[in-house]
Amino acid sequence: MDKVPAGCAALVTASPYLAWSRVARLFHPQTPANPGIHALACVDPSANIAAEAEIGPFAVVGARAEIGPGCVVGAHAVIGQGVRLGRDCRIGNHVSISHALLGERVIILPGARIGQDGFGFAVGPAGFETIPQLGKVILENDVEIGANSTIDRGSVSDTVIGAGSRLDNLVQIGHNVQMGRCCIVVSQAGISGSTVLEDYVTVAAQAGLIGHIRIGAKARIGAQCGVMSDIEGGADVIGSPAMPFREFFRNVAVLRKLAKKASGPAQGETGKV
Repeated sequence: MDKVPAGCAALVTASPYLAWSRVARLFHPQTPANPGIHALACVDPSANIAAEAEIGPFAVVGARAEIGPGCVVGAHAVIGQGVRLGRDCRIGNHVSISHALLGERVIILPGARIGQDGFGFAVGPAGFETIPQLGKVILENDVEIGANSTIDRGSVSDTVIGAGSRLDNLVQIGHNVQMGRCCIVVSQAGISGSTVLEDYVTVAAQAGLIGHIRIGAKARIGAQCGVMSDIEGGADVIGSPAMPFREFFRNVAVLRKLAKKASGPAQGETGKV
């Protein structure tokens, strides 16, 4: 405590970043909902909107949509027919949501697209034939979706984002993806259809995962990684194709040595100093 300047109160903690988060939220709490429907909003008469919810200007709420208490729907957001928002959700400006069920305290930042058709087509004699997408998107409690991210609805089964998971800006989630609890997907990463992420998986920036694979619990996938097969739980992988961290850096070291040997001294030089 002798390192604390005079007149300062010290907060001693083993988790300073967590402590800072909690203190910052005390001084800068989330703005509460301002209950009511803006005069410039367009709300279908069959929509069920809690009296404590806030609907912003030029927002559109479709038929049979349900919006729970404490929700905030930003300007120009579109909540499609039959969409359900649980308590205390925050929907940013220009977000569009269709074919989706949201739990409680879900946050979707501006420009995100939730529930649009996935990338599904068959090849017919005359060319491509679009396959109807019939599933939903389910965002469980405390999920946060970054700006301009996209989550496709399921083709037959549902696309599921597990409780507490966080998606950064500019993330693409394909149809039928099943994501467990508290997963992290960082900016510009893409997860192809029908891939399963178990709990606490981390996918770093610009990583790409092919479809129909399983990523085990607590696995970590490095930036710009190309994942083409299952990853066991707890593994740390990097590179394309993905491989364990140590193997990847051993390969890099060997390639550097080979490159130096291949270059050798220039023609006419002895290589001696």
